Amino acid sequence: MNKVYHQVFFGLALLVLSVCSVLPVRAQGSNQDRLMLSVGALYERGFDATVAWEHETKYHHAWEYFATGYLKYCDDPDAGHVTTKSFWDSYNTWHVGIAYKPCVSRGRNHHGNARLGISGGSDRHRFVGGIHVGYEHSYALKQGWQLFFQVKEDVIIKGDDLFRTGVAVGVKVPL
Repeated sequence: MNKVYHQVFFGLALLVLSVCSVLPVRAQGSNQDRLMLSVGALYERGFDATVAWEHETKYHHAWEYFATGYLKYCDDPDAGHVTTKSFWDSYNTWHVGIAYKPCVSRGRNHHGNARLGISGGSDRHRFVGGIHVGYEHSYALKQGWQLFFQVKEDVIIKGDDLFRTGVAVGVKVPL
């Protein structure tokens, strides 16, 4: 099972790199679409990866449509520490959702957005819902690319962990 996760991860990474290498680039402006890729660490003992499509409207307000995978690891009771099996097979969820991001601060080459969203998904056994609140700050790079970080709080309904607090970093690729 562990080998399958590694193959899926490397397959997705290869797909993302190939898509990024053929996407056209253009100048920053209103009504621009971007592909967002991010990874994050969340309290307590969690990691997430997100792929999203962002549609920016006037004044850097934006809508985000996202898919997130979450992995929470734990100590292996037999070994007394984190093992490969306890890392990958502890607790996993996936979510798809939408977030509205009104711009709350603007600067010359950067802007900040509040992030308010909802999602639904599964933990492999049952439906779980999510309410997402946070702050995202983006820095403009050349040819329309952006680097961003998020500080987020996820409230997970019917999940093993109710609150997920953490940070994520990522890149926005213009479409």
